[in-house]
Amino acid sequence: MGSILEQVATLDFQQQQFGGPAQPLDVPYLLLQDFLGVMASLLLVVMPMLSMGLYAEERKRGTLELLATSPITNWAVALGKLLAAVTFFLGMLLPIMAYEALIFATANPAMPVLVFLLSHLALVLLAAAVLSLGMFISSLTSSTILAAILTFGLALLLWVIEAVTANASGPLAEVLGQLSLLRHFKTLTQGIVDSGSLAIFATYIFLGIFLTAQSVETFRFQRS
Repeated sequence: MGSILEQVATLDFQQQQFGGPAQPLDVPYLLLQDFLGVMASLLLVVMPMLSMGLYAEERKRGTLELLATSPITNWAVALGKLLAAVTFFLGMLLPIMAYEALIFATANPAMPVLVFLLSHLALVLLAAAVLSLGMFISSLTSSTILAAILTFGLALLLWVIEAVTANASGPLAEVLGQLSLLRHFKTLTQGIVDSGSLAIFATYIFLGIFLTAQSVETFRFQRS
């Protein structure tokens, strides 16, 4: 919020000093971007804690073997656990979205509905991607604390990899940059319907479910 006020003050000062028409500044959009940036940073901490017990608790209590040998496929169990965690996150997000909608309804200029919805879809996809990868890590250990730490480390790596490769050039740097969660999150929050960004998030979600199912299947064979 402070950076937005600074921009408004700077534009106002420039207009007073040099005259001319006032430069337009989309304050609602900038406010939304700042808010989503804060929310995304919080997700890096909250989502690992939400995903750490999805399978680690099953290992600790000795119920993972029952889960692995149940008639329900490992894919279905993993997908169900992920959907439950995402639904829990949506339950926390929807009231916030309702308050945002009330605020932006009176904004001038008006907040485009597509930008508002796509920005929050990006937030949900980011949460689902971190939860899916965290679920896989949770399936590898019986320690919830270790699962949370490893998930946070992985999510942080995928978050900052864009900054690491920003000053590099070449095909390898470009490929690594495409793995960045931050890059694709920013693209969607700008209101750009980018199929590549949607595909990257879908890939992370699918990869987490796939690896989790394979991890549980490996556990079943080890016990048999």
